[in-house]
Amino acid sequence: MSCCDETTARVPSFDLSRRSVLKGSVIVAGLISAVRPTAADAQGKRIKLAYCSQLLCGVPYEVARSAGLFKNHGLDVEIIYTRGGNAAIQALIGGAVDYAATSLDVVIQAYANVRADVRRFAVTGRLPLFAVVTAPKTADQIRAIKDLEGKTVAVTALGTADHALTLFLLKQANADASKVKFATMGVNLLEALRQGQIDAGLVQEPALTLLQKSGARVLVNTMDLADARRYLGGTYEFMGVAVRGKEFEQRRSEMVELTRALADALKAMRTMSGDQLVAALPREMTTGLDLKEFGEIIALHRDALYPETVNIDLESAKRVEQSLIVSGLIKSGASVSGLHDTTIVGG
Repeated sequence: MSCCDETTARVPSFDLSRRSVLKGSVIVAGLISAVRPTAADAQGKRIKLAYCSQLLCGVPYEVARSAGLFKNHGLDVEIIYTRGGNAAIQALIGGAVDYAATSLDVVIQAYANVRADVRRFAVTGRLPLFAVVTAPKTADQIRAIKDLEGKTVAVTALGTADHALTLFLLKQANADASKVKFATMGVNLLEALRQGQIDAGLVQEPALTLLQKSGARVLVNTMDLADARRYLGGTYEFMGVAVRGKEFEQRRSEMVELTRALADALKAMRTMSGDQLVAALPREMTTGLDLKEFGEIIALHRDALYPETVNIDLESAKRVEQSLIVSGLIKSGASVSGLHDTTIVGG
């Protein structure tokens, strides 16, 4: 029996009610899975930054933390690990944290659908961290995205980055999304795919590498620049940092230092070995992984996934916005012109 909750494809509402916003601190108390401060002797300004806890998303932040780059810029950053990007943005809007690092699609949905007062000012990821793969046993049956019609596809949750990406890819392939069953399974897709409990799924690394070794077929790998250009039209802005709009001016100097620390981390990552990159991650997040293999995976994808600077790429961001419109997750004509701010980087 499958352990997933299956539902036919539909356009979800963004999981952010007025009540959840007003009670943000209560929500976060239940969502935070770990807290890891910077070095104990840090004397800089204390700030809280939430992110979704996905390994590849967090590498620049963990490098900045472990290498003391935040501290070098006068900041004592407390990283809050939340269960998903929606939780991180809820924490920001509810006032439980000072900044949220999430995928862009989550921020756009909050801004466009519930008029969340947030501003995005820095970027640390330029490609979606997902690949669409089959189960090993369905590899011969499913050879292209359109073949997902009539099949069960696993995503973390409805309305999340992987769900939005799947809907967009289905639309691009002229596939009928209403014929696809979505199984919402959180991040634990690997064994369900390997055992054939679902037909296909959206996975990150190291699940992608492990599934390929088991005979799964990769339909689209958006962590690969060639596939991103073919299926998405180019880079597709992903991970970045947002702040509450009403605090933007008062936090300006702090945000400048935060972006400088993250820029230093992105630069440092280009010269670090896979082993060094893995060592920057908290042990709690890498327990059970083959660390050598995972280091090789990060090093393999590093230049494609992470930008050389934290500057917002408005053209890349526009692709995300368009994909959300195509997939029905935001309305056509929704304005996001006030979301992006390009005045902090280099300030």
